[in-house]
Amino acid sequence: MKIQNKNKGASGFSIVELIIAMTIMLIILGLVSTLFSKSLATRQRESSRTDALTSAQAALNVISRELANSGYGLAGNGLVLGGDSDAQKLHFLSNIRNDNEVITDPGENITYYFDPATQSILRHDANAAAASQTSTIINRISSLSFAYFDYEGNNPPTGPNLTPTVNTSRVRVTVSVSLEQVLGQVNPQSVVLVSDVTLRNSDYMLRQY
Repeated sequence: MKIQNKNKGASGFSIVELIIAMTIMLIILGLVSTLFSKSLATRQRESSRTDALTSAQAALNVISRELANSGYGLAGNGLVLGGDSDAQKLHFLSNIRNDNEVITDPGENITYYFDPATQSILRHDANAAAASQTSTIINRISSLSFAYFDYEGNNPPTGPNLTPTVNTSRVRVTVSVSLEQVLGQVNPQSVVLVSDVTLRNSDYMLRQY
């Protein structure tokens, strides 16, 4: 009597086939991991860029608003000459209350400058209380610079200059922010924002209206 083997002819995976299948799965997992990692790096880069743009724009808005009124209620453009204003520092006067020529109220004698130690833009108010005369406007800034353009008569403007004069009617404010290092992205990257601010009380601008 012969006993037939019921498993005869049954097929299964060989070791070679299993190894090939596992290799293919590992390759697919590797590709998915790479794409996921790149996606996270791109998201981190864009988030860093957004934060940098927000910081730089906030700094420009604050400086531009006060600088535009430089000299308001005064005889000149309000920029303090003689070394107080240059490419790294901006010192200006503005008679906000417009009641006299004496600059004594807070917010009328202002200096903006960059502090590399803290990567911050500082605002110094010479007329404020001693405890709060210097304040941080914004941090995470890489650099702050100023350039000056002079207007006189019908001549074209001269500049950009490193220091202002009595004929300066426009100031260019440049704020730059270096983005954080992001793995898998092109580094370093930076964001640079520029604002040209017209001094409303400059002699040249007053004669245009």
